[in-house]
Amino acid sequence: MRFRHPDGSTVHLAYCTNVHPAEDLAGVRRQLREHAEPVRRRLGRDRLGIGLWLARDAARALIADPAELRALRADLDRRGLEVVTLNGFPYRGFGDQRVKHRVYRPDWTEPERLEHTTDLARLLTGLLPDDAAEGTISTLPLAWRTRLGGGGTETAGAALRALARRLDALQELTGRSVRVGLEPEPGCAVATTADAVTALTGPAAPPAERIGVCVDTCHLATEFEDPRTAVDGLTTAGVPVVKAQLSAALHAPTPGEPRVREALAAFAEPRFLHQTRTRTATGVLGTDDLDEALAGGVLPDAEPWRVHLHVPLHAPLSPPLSSTLPVLRETLGHLVGGQQPLTHHLEVETYTWQALPTELRPRNRGQLADGIAAELSLARELLTDLGLKELP
Repeated sequence: MRFRHPDGSTVHLAYCTNVHPAEDLAGVRRQLREHAEPVRRRLGRDRLGIGLWLARDAARALIADPAELRALRADLDRRGLEVVTLNGFPYRGFGDQRVKHRVYRPDWTEPERLEHTTDLARLLTGLLPDDAAEGTISTLPLAWRTRLGGGGTETAGAALRALARRLDALQELTGRSVRVGLEPEPGCAVATTADAVTALTGPAAPPAERIGVCVDTCHLATEFEDPRTAVDGLTTAGVPVVKAQLSAALHAPTPGEPRVREALAAFAEPRFLHQTRTRTATGVLGTDDLDEALAGGVLPDAEPWRVHLHVPLHAPLSPPLSSTLPVLRETLGHLVGGQQPLTHHLEVETYTWQALPTELRPRNRGQLADGIAAELSLARELLTDLGLKELP
């Protein structure tokens, strides 16, 4: 979906396909046929943007055979789908029964991460629509926080500088520009936008023309970041917002109450990591997973908790829980509601549909397509409320 900003530029809205497990090319093509195209039809649009997730095996297959890449691009065109952004955070196994900390490996201290991201950039130049100005890729925020000791920060920084040089060479070769954004996430080496400023500024920082941030509004809310302060901090530091992921966290207003803990317990599940945070007089405190917080005695419960769990944007949760959709609304206003958009790539990223409590999960592909279409419809309303005009 494309929107015209009042300044005349185009803002792209997509949904991320990491919600659909696929490790190989056959799985990717199945995603397009069984999920993405039905979502487009529900929205009544001739064209729908998808934030494509290519697991390592799928990416390698496309790199190895240019004919397969051309076939994928043709399949996208035939189904009314377009790709301007890739989700390069998960490497493989994102659809496994247990993901947890494995999603952070390989990280930016390991050569596999640089090679995979380089491959994704090469592929993206072949997938971009002919009239797209640039492509973007979101990636993990360097590493899980315990992985950067003993020179890890320097190693990760060198890898990002190497990536920037490769992206320069790729543009010279293809004429297509690709930028990469670190995605701050609770528990990681870059957990907040302030951490991103530290990592992406200074003499050893990678060039801002190539490497910036991906602002995920669920992560932002979980860390209790103020949207205006966060966006202004990035702008002042000269750190570009390469893309933004529109997502909402789980919010528990009174976690000390038994009924609230019971409601939260329904969201504790074994597949993904659900970092949990609360704000205190001395700062933000947290645990690495929701079940740790619910165990008691670890996390203060006098103030609200927020949980890193991407809940559907369009469906209000039943009390006593709610979502951080207001944070998304405010952040989006700061990002694209001004005289010029700070980013042109937006991506709805609710990948946890099948990890929700049973009563909230879609029971079949049709219900999942309905839910994703409803999320995109809400995002469309938010953008048009900000003065953007939807394009055909």
